[in-house]
Amino acid sequence: MTALSNLILKFLQRDTTIYALTKFGIFLFFILLSWLVGRYTPSFVRIIIQRFAPQQVASIYNNLIEPIRNSFKIAGTLILISLSLSWIEEYTSVYRFLSPIVDLAVIVSLAWLASSLFRQFIRVYGIELVRKFGREVDELLLVFETLANVIIGFIAVLAFAQSQQFNLIGLLTGLGIGGLAVAFAAQKTLEQLLGTIVLYLDRPFVPGEYIRLQRSPQIPEGLFGRVESIGIRSTKIRTAAKSTLFIIPNSILANLEIENITRGKKIMVLLYLDFLHFLAEKEQALVQQVIVESTNSLFGIDPGSTSITFLNHHSAKEITRTRVTFFILGSSDNSLQLRKRLLELANEKISKKLINHGIEFTMQEPNIYVESPVTI
Repeated sequence: MTALSNLILKFLQRDTTIYALTKFGIFLFFILLSWLVGRYTPSFVRIIIQRFAPQQVASIYNNLIEPIRNSFKIAGTLILISLSLSWIEEYTSVYRFLSPIVDLAVIVSLAWLASSLFRQFIRVYGIELVRKFGREVDELLLVFETLANVIIGFIAVLAFAQSQQFNLIGLLTGLGIGGLAVAFAAQKTLEQLLGTIVLYLDRPFVPGEYIRLQRSPQIPEGLFGRVESIGIRSTKIRTAAKSTLFIIPNSILANLEIENITRGKKIMVLLYLDFLHFLAEKEQALVQQVIVESTNSLFGIDPGSTSITFLNHHSAKEITRTRVTFFILGSSDNSLQLRKRLLELANEKISKKLINHGIEFTMQEPNIYVESPVTI
């Protein structure tokens, strides 16, 4: 009887092992399937867009989805992997180990996708929306983009806390009550530390850059120099003239007007127009007027920098090409990208105006951008 019981027990154990291996085999199969199917996530998104907006599907896909198709692939793959975890849910130890990692990866990928999608929407459609409301396009779009990224990040943190059944609200409440007690006890020290946090988050300068501080009650004569280091409490600035070292508390710097000389970016833009016939003097004047009106009113274009040169054809000695030169200014890569997008819209405006006046031409694509350093 005992031998029979042991035989039955061994058979059941072997059957359980086979069952477990089968489950994990199916799980691995779905992981591989998730990777394969996830590669086609942008195509699935295109089909969905085509169903709800068949007329604009091409432009929407090319403007919003195509530039960030890799983000869609990663997010789609991770979502499918998360769904595949249901095959090993009964194996608690393995499931509890993998589930938080996969959940975090899914939430981060979705947050990054939402941020990238919003950035593309601002670049492509945000400018037109602002203009339709009769407002000028400026750095407010970039501020709005940053604010949206902060909100997306906060929602991602709440989503992950909720998925792990973590009482985030209770922790924030406890920290808030304790923070008030600490704030009253060390108000001056916290002010300096908060100034440091503001400098590190806003990054108005980094060590090695030249900055100019405007006159203020704390710095009556102003200051121009090179940032030596940014400490926990203060920042060291080496003056350009005397080479002396100024040590300024970060709480003061966080409230001053700072001009970053090093980050002042200026890019020269070369735009070529090839006309299909000889331009008379009146037509030359009209071309100049249209170009100046279309570019000087743009935000970020250096006013007065526009130069229009009519070039002669080498063989016929006729005016067939016009070179337009002007400068766009910015403080960061994002601001320069925004100005380049505005410039593309200005090119379309120039084309429509000249065509309406019966002037036929071709425009060289793309524009030529040449970095021009700002002198210190």
